[in-house]
This record gives sequence, structure tokens and C-alpha cells, in this order.
Amino acid sequence: MDCHLNSYANTASNMKTTIDIPEPLLAEARKVADREGVTLKALVEQGLRHLLAERKHRRAFRLRKASFKGSGLQLGEEESSWARIRELAYEGRGA
Repeated sequence: MDCHLNSYANTASNMKTTIDIPEPLLAEARKVADREGVTLKALVEQGLRHLLAERKHRRAFRLRKASFKGSGLQLGEEESSWARIRELAYEGRGA
């Protein structure tokens, strides 16, 4: 179902847009809006503001540094295949 919403940005500009909302979600949103005594438009704006604020403050994922001390591959293994390097990595670990 199409739901027409007006968007007001600091009352300086109006933009009308159309979005598709699945019927069950729209029906639930209408019930909440009725129960809270607000318009569907106000409920959607509140939800969007909340979501955007949450995402704005979310920190970017950073992979922790997991390197090991040392100077690279064992002497003589610089030209080894990945299979050989893997074999060396698991040597003595029961695998």
C-alpha cells in the first residue's frame, strides 16, 4: 500500500514523497498512532529521527590488531606454498 507523507525540514521546505509499507506493518503503525493520539506522519517522523540519530552515533567497526612479534616466515620457508605454511602453523597442535 502507498502511504503519502509530508516531510518538513525546519518548516523551510516541504517535500511530499511516496513510500511502500507492507500492510501488516502499516496496520500496526496506525494502531500505535491511534493509541498514542498522534498522526501516522508524526509516528513515522519520530521513528526516522530515532533511527538516524542511533546510526549517526554508532561507531564504525574496527578490526583489532592481531599481529604477532617476529620477523616473518621461518628461514628457508619464504618460497613455500600456502599448504606448507599452513602445515607449519598447525605443527604440533594435533591437526
